[in-house]
Amino acid sequence: MVENIKEEEAKKSLNFIEVLVEEDLKEGKNGDRIQTRFPPEPNGYLHIGHAKAICMDFGIAQNYGGTCNLRFDDTNPVKEDVEYVDSIKQDIQWLGFQWGNIYYASDYFQQLWDLAVRLIKEGKAYVDEQSAEEVARQKGTPTVPGTNSPYRDRPVEENLRLFEKMSAGEVAEGAMTLRSKIDMASPNMHFRDPIMYRIITSHPHHRTGYDWKVYPMYDFAHGQSDYFEGVTHSLCTLEFEVHRPLYNWYIEQFATDNYAPRQIEFNRLNITYMVMSKRKMLRLVQEGLVNGWDDPRMSTLSGLRRRGYTPASIHKFISKIGYTKFDGMIDISLLEHSIREDLNEKAIRVSAVLDPVKLIITNYPEGQVEMLETVNNPEDLSMGAREIPFSKELYIEREDFMEDAPKKYFRMTPGQEVRLKSAYIVKCTGFKKDEAGNIVEVYAEYDPQTKSGMSESNRKVKGTIHWVTTQHAITAEVRLYDRLFNVENPGDEKEKDLPELLNPNSLKIITAYVEPWLKDAKALQNFQFQRIGYFNVDPDSTAEKPVFNRTVALKDSWAKEAKR
Repeated sequence: MVENIKEEEAKKSLNFIEVLVEEDLKEGKNGDRIQTRFPPEPNGYLHIGHAKAICMDFGIAQNYGGTCNLRFDDTNPVKEDVEYVDSIKQDIQWLGFQWGNIYYASDYFQQLWDLAVRLIKEGKAYVDEQSAEEVARQKGTPTVPGTNSPYRDRPVEENLRLFEKMSAGEVAEGAMTLRSKIDMASPNMHFRDPIMYRIITSHPHHRTGYDWKVYPMYDFAHGQSDYFEGVTHSLCTLEFEVHRPLYNWYIEQFATDNYAPRQIEFNRLNITYMVMSKRKMLRLVQEGLVNGWDDPRMSTLSGLRRRGYTPASIHKFISKIGYTKFDGMIDISLLEHSIREDLNEKAIRVSAVLDPVKLIITNYPEGQVEMLETVNNPEDLSMGAREIPFSKELYIEREDFMEDAPKKYFRMTPGQEVRLKSAYIVKCTGFKKDEAGNIVEVYAEYDPQTKSGMSESNRKVKGTIHWVTTQHAITAEVRLYDRLFNVENPGDEKEKDLPELLNPNSLKIITAYVEPWLKDAKALQNFQFQRIGYFNVDPDSTAEKPVFNRTVALKDSWAKEAKR
């Protein structure tokens, strides 16, 4: 009885795909073999939606002792490029996965062509000379049957001759297609004589050049490629659910044994304030609305990486949202929470002043510099400590001083004590303004007995602020990134054009002062700027000009704005 309960609990922790895989293994399907594939089209950079598919495809293979291969579905040379192939490989490895083999749909062009010829000979495919518009009109609607093409009953020999002409480049693009002959009255629109091949002569393929003049459509190439490779579980998103009968039909025409890949669909990832459409992302890049595919505001994995997201944070996020059979919208705050959660444990705390005002400790010895110890991460003391310089003149955040402070303002104001992080308790004694009325200097006195570890250091003070010395601070460029879009669901907006949906405040570049220890920081290294947020080193950064990107603020300010 206890064993049965444990078995039921284990099943409940599995997602529905894992349950189906375990059922197949229990039944001995495919000789207890598990093989998956991640099949991106190399026509753009991967985004976080692809990360969900990657975690599933590679995760299933890892968890059940199988293999996951990488296959590029490169059947449309007009949109594909080697740049995208390279970026996809990099993103998969960054997420911590390694494929078993690399394949390309283009590896199978000859096999696919041979299968198409076989279908023609069996009377299951024909060459159609109608335009795309005519074909679309003929297909009917989900409630109205389609009508047959006038070329549907062409003799086999004529179809073979025309397909040869198409393949030889003797037919203009768009003049002919090869269609499967299935059922124009099928309730499944995808069965109404789908196109198998179209002509493309104007653009070279990134691997085969101009060798091929006809290219297979996705529905024909994808299932056969799975079959050629021995895929056992073909995992894809829900929009392919209606394609599954056609996927199975094509394989049934050629399968020579009991083996067949099993297609299983799961919900795609949609996140508020993000777009997951490659077409829209390409437009953002091409029109200069962002600074490339790796712009830190993009939903691409390269953009998230450059912004400071970690592989662990992406895995945490994917684990939290799970896999279902229902599409929905995930709040971006959950993604932001995942990176905060991860970096809170890992990121070194450093001091950076983004909007500086000078603080002068009037009773501190002129010219004296002392090195003070500060903990790198209070969440993980094993990360150790470092020394930071302290002297008479410091920079503090402008918002940490207020001339006429309200009752619950616990930062710096005349007559009030505040603790300087990892240093001393100081008491504000005054300030100086310029002719325009702006605060340019703040004055305070320090208590020498309040340094960390000394007798008076535990004196109760409500406020603690961060600082950097004016003498030692490094000038840095800080890029304050925010959400790229102003609307919650930019992918669903019909009335406004893409540029109108952009958040004009998605990037603000400022000059800031950071502590000198950061001069040796490496590209993509993560930090917490104390009391401000999480930042990382941008690849543009140099020793002469450090550049930091804001990954995420310490708290979700958008949630407060939404409540207002």
